[in-house]
Amino acid sequence: MNKHGKDPLYRKVNTLARGVFHRWGGDFKSSRSRHKREELQPRQGSMHAGRHRGLDYTPLFRFLLSRVGSDWSAVFSEAVARLDRPDPIFWMVARSDMDKRSRVLVGENTYWSGLFIDESGRLAIVDPGLRLEDMEPSCACCTPTFNGKPFVRPYRERGAAG
Repeated sequence: MNKHGKDPLYRKVNTLARGVFHRWGGDFKSSRSRHKREELQPRQGSMHAGRHRGLDYTPLFRFLLSRVGSDWSAVFSEAVARLDRPDPIFWMVARSDMDKRSRVLVGENTYWSGLFIDESGRLAIVDPGLRLEDMEPSCACCTPTFNGKPFVRPYRERGAAG
């Protein structure tokens, strides 16, 4: 819980679990012999600045969808108070007309409705007509989701008759 008495809008993911792969950098132990002792002295600043592994923002995305139609300043204030950083809000909410997307891909197979702030300062969905039933998986090996629900249509090879 945070200082406002509400649960955070993110959760920690077990990154030590089998099958969790991080694409960034190598393992320090494999490069240790190549460094001189003085190079191993602590440096100022974070070793992994800008990287936030092991955090799942699904609760944030659900929160934002549940607030569609609400005053943006109130939604933003509550969300920021319950987050570790504000950046993930703007993965889903467009900052400008150029950033608007009907659906936003977060991760490999997770799609969410794109959001924006309308002229009256309310949170709105970019494409309210976009439905789960219209979404098609791009491969047979994954289980993609839209707004937290698995796609209902099966994978179909492109160019196949049907």
